[in-house]
Amino acid sequence: MVKIVTVKTKPYTDQKPGTSGLRKRVTVFQNSAHYAENFIQSIISTIDPAERQEGTLVVGGDGRFYLKEAIKLIIGIAAANGIGRLVIGQNGILSTPAVSCITRKIKAIGGIILTASHNPGGPSGDFGIKFNTSNGGPAPEAITDKIFQISKTIEEYAICPDLEVDLGTLGKQQFDLENKFKPFTVEIIDPVEAYGNMLRNIFDFSILKELLSGPNRWKIRIDAMHGVMGPYVKKILCEELGSPANSAVNCVPLEDFGGHHPDPNLTYAADLVETMKTGEYDFGAAFDGDGDRNMILGKNGFFVNPSDSVAVIAANIFTIPYFQQTGVRGFARSMPTSGALDRVARATKIALYETPTGWKFFGNLMDANKLSLCGEESFGTGSDHIREKDGLWAVLAWLSIIAVRKQSVEEILKDHWQKFGRNFFTRYDYEEVDAEAASKMMADLESMMLDRSFIGQKFSAGDKVYVVDKADNFEYSDPVDGSISRNQGLRIIFTDGSRIIYRLSGTGSAGATIRLYIDSYEKDVSKIYQEPQVMLGPLVTIALKISQLHERTGRSGPTVIT
Repeated sequence: MVKIVTVKTKPYTDQKPGTSGLRKRVTVFQNSAHYAENFIQSIISTIDPAERQEGTLVVGGDGRFYLKEAIKLIIGIAAANGIGRLVIGQNGILSTPAVSCITRKIKAIGGIILTASHNPGGPSGDFGIKFNTSNGGPAPEAITDKIFQISKTIEEYAICPDLEVDLGTLGKQQFDLENKFKPFTVEIIDPVEAYGNMLRNIFDFSILKELLSGPNRWKIRIDAMHGVMGPYVKKILCEELGSPANSAVNCVPLEDFGGHHPDPNLTYAADLVETMKTGEYDFGAAFDGDGDRNMILGKNGFFVNPSDSVAVIAANIFTIPYFQQTGVRGFARSMPTSGALDRVARATKIALYETPTGWKFFGNLMDANKLSLCGEESFGTGSDHIREKDGLWAVLAWLSIIAVRKQSVEEILKDHWQKFGRNFFTRYDYEEVDAEAASKMMADLESMMLDRSFIGQKFSAGDKVYVVDKADNFEYSDPVDGSISRNQGLRIIFTDGSRIIYRLSGTGSAGATIRLYIDSYEKDVSKIYQEPQVMLGPLVTIALKISQLHERTGRSGPTVIT
């Protein structure tokens, strides 16, 4: 008989979940008394007690440091609070897309994902706890607000401290708890199985197998960046679709991601970029820590901007059997993402939604059958098969397009730009900037932009002159539930449609991250193959001048350029 204990605690004021749960330095979870316990109890307290006994929670994470400790706490607190069953990935491993898939498949009441996504891991890195609801998607603001309110007033939590679960052995383990009529069940599952079955029903695995292991096979290079995706890549791309085992690298999930930043971009996945530049491989891809983000590269290191990636998938969507069956209900992109998808939507007469950053906004549209395909410039692409972005899904979508069109990544992109024109896009990230300086800069910038005299102002750099057409702080009225999300990013839109966007990001764990986005459309065929940094140079200069970003933050340049 397992004992239930009630532990007295004191609330913290800083447990407000961001766009993707609560992320903090590992040391905060380790050194602040009951810090993780408070937050886990606050999550479970939002679940109706009447639903708990028959309910299942899915639990897993990306393998980062502190994962096992956090899972032990979740098991103990869930049991003590009357949750009937937990489904946990073997050794605690589950990708974020897999949690979404399993939650939907078994009709769980929710999922707890232990990840800080693309942030560094290890003892001095970051850790995160994120709650997904029964639709398999990130908890909406009404629920994250409720979690935050509970965390600010919590006085005690319930836990079964002696409950020991073997995370390494597949199958069910049952426990009798004191004062509970039914046993508490923990089921350890294969992390890949359900997710792999789902992908088999979305894509044509026979043409993908031919592409990757047939006589004219494509040589691919996949970098799992020592995150959660290693087992998924090995099982699906190598064992099932026949790509040689050595085409997948860094496939063992490590607590510190091998000392690297598991972020699939040109800066942090530089090893893959260099390997692709040798010309030895036809297609390359990298995933982040928890497997929801992806970067696509063509031969010789040809980079596919994520804003272009979702537009290309949209333009070739019927190469994927799933959409032949479901049809296409709508497209969506986050506001900072370039307008490339808008061009495809217009040409195909398919509805387009522009949402704030955060996958939960897409989930709402999907649940209302308004949305089939969506993407964010931050290397997230996905569809309505689950309610999270999905890195491996995006890779299989690209490989499906290649298999049908029999063209290289670069040829597919260049054809796309010739047909639709090109949105030149770049993003500058200034990471771990002093939070006060960043907030003051944004406030001053907003008051200058919202002054009536700002509209019509001319800004010039080099031989380019841009005239301000519109300036606002983006707000979104959700077409499904009517909720309004304000303060989603400062936008300056010029008369030629070019945009400058400034945002303070909520995904870091220390300081503030300022993101600057530049988007400019070009349909002149003689200019569409230019380098983005050259084409966007004048707008970048103007953006830095308007905001005084470098002067206000003490930085001489960005941490990352995409």
